[in-house]
Amino acid sequence: MEITRHNFKQVIDQVSEAVDEASFLCIDGEFTGLNNGPVLHGFDTPQERYDKLRKGSLDFLFVQFGLCAFKYETEESRFVARPFNFYIFPRPLNRNAPDCRFLCQASSLHFLASQGMDFNKVFRDGIPYLSPVDEQQMRDTLDQKHATQQLNSPPFTSGTSQTSDSSRSIQVPAEHKDFIQQTVTRIQSFIDSEEESLQLEPCNAYLRKLIYSTVKNKFSSSVYLETKVGEQNQHYFIEVSKANEEVLKKRGEEKRQQELDELDDAVGMSKIIKMICQSGKLVIGHNMLLDVLHLVHKFSYPLPQEIDEFKSLVNCLFPRLLDTKLMASMHPFKELVSNTTLGDLEATLGKEPFKVPVIVFPEDFPGYETAQEHQAGYDAYITGRCFTIMANYLGKFKSQSKPALPGSALLEPFVNKLYLMRVQDIPYVNLTGQDLKPNRDHVFHVTFPKEWKSNDLYQLFRPFGPIYIAWIDDVSAFVALNKKDQSDLAYKMLCEGVSYRVRRYGDHKDPNTSHGRKRPLSLPETFAPWNGEGKRLKVTSSDVGRRVSPVTQRCITTILEEAEDKPTTEAGGEGEEHPEEDGDEDENGDEMKEEKSEEKTNEAPQAPLFEEPEAW
Repeated sequence: MEITRHNFKQVIDQVSEAVDEASFLCIDGEFTGLNNGPVLHGFDTPQERYDKLRKGSLDFLFVQFGLCAFKYETEESRFVARPFNFYIFPRPLNRNAPDCRFLCQASSLHFLASQGMDFNKVFRDGIPYLSPVDEQQMRDTLDQKHATQQLNSPPFTSGTSQTSDSSRSIQVPAEHKDFIQQTVTRIQSFIDSEEESLQLEPCNAYLRKLIYSTVKNKFSSSVYLETKVGEQNQHYFIEVSKANEEVLKKRGEEKRQQELDELDDAVGMSKIIKMICQSGKLVIGHNMLLDVLHLVHKFSYPLPQEIDEFKSLVNCLFPRLLDTKLMASMHPFKELVSNTTLGDLEATLGKEPFKVPVIVFPEDFPGYETAQEHQAGYDAYITGRCFTIMANYLGKFKSQSKPALPGSALLEPFVNKLYLMRVQDIPYVNLTGQDLKPNRDHVFHVTFPKEWKSNDLYQLFRPFGPIYIAWIDDVSAFVALNKKDQSDLAYKMLCEGVSYRVRRYGDHKDPNTSHGRKRPLSLPETFAPWNGEGKRLKVTSSDVGRRVSPVTQRCITTILEEAEDKPTTEAGGEGEEHPEEDGDEDENGDEMKEEKSEEKTNEAPQAPLFEEPEAW
């Protein structure tokens, strides 16, 4: 069901009913951009990733919100889905209301447009919203305005900010005296006539202010003035009507109620988010960390600086969250699912050994006959569909015919954990506990010339096995060794480079940790780079770290020999070339190089049968 500001009032009760009856709720959001801050890399800590998203993502606009309420009917053994697709735009209520400034990312807008996003509908028909803080400020402003009016005589005016100044007499400048005198003459003629109302000529805000002040002083409570907006909001004019004290009092009360109703309309989309929060239902999303950040910041409260405070805030607003991308990445699904993007996940879950439960739509909710990817309502529905299939699969571990529904202990390992995109060793943010703190002794912070590319780093660390590169910027990156037992040797050999600098991850994050550490040993003379023909160059340890001529290679390749007559290390024998696979590069430029032989010998053992865990 598509919802804009034009039908929002008519369907809000229907949304409330769907939320109340739901077994769980699925959500999705579409934005005008994703990130305007520092690069997100594979070795962000949860606090660092939170900081980057908080500073770099929240200035983008939330343009579409998808909500799909799923209700499980036990007797029919089926799910009933009610999807809603909300168009959102923070239209300001008046000049005192927040006037949102926001960012756009060209690639994101192009992508949404290619998927059929109607931006005219967003900007023209989008549902407005106010956060609780903004709403309270607006209510305080209205209360102050009405209190000021009550202190004076019954209000004879209705308009914008001019009413608060109407009790003060303003001296009319000489250049405007003729205009004001003509206006007063017209109003006097109107009072003497039998006409019910008089529309004055459109004029600017300053002239309207002069009219309000002059008319109040001259006619007191004989007339009622109201500022109105012309066609297509192109100009403002004043409408004059006859009145007495009783009429003015009634008009003032009506105007106050009208302003309160307009404020209530301006709260708009925040009502839906509040409805979801108050339901206490399990809220499900796919890769939903960014969605949650936007929902909290735009419709609830500003995000705190510390991630622990953020967790507490989220726990108050959304006590139970579940991320299907994380769920699909964990046992028992990770052995069965190769790609966890939403579309690929749905395709995988539609095949054996999974079984798709029955999902139906009510008569007044048209189903999705064709895919509408990246429409928020459809993506929310697909997220719920994926969850029902995985919940159905979990149900068999308890020898039950129905899926693992909210409240089942089988779902607890996945609850209140939000997937961390592309972080290598911390898969999620734990909303109800401490985040994982993996050992990163095998990770190095490397700085180098701007001209260096990935291959330069591959060659630099080549003797120590496959590596993973997480780019920070043009001159620095984190490099992780696949063979973690080589980390001490790698640091010893590479820490004194001339054109580059290698530091341990812990030393980079906290330089104080290296105090008191012994200076690394000097490199042996047999430590030599390769030339382009597979032969070692005759160099000394002082040459290590310098760039080799492009004729040979763009970067340094280091080889350490135990002795000429001893077996070679895993890095390879003398003169042996090591072919490398092309790395898989993701959107952030993170790359992983893996050898085929490593993939074969290091295959993960088959996971044990999934049992109901006490803790993950």
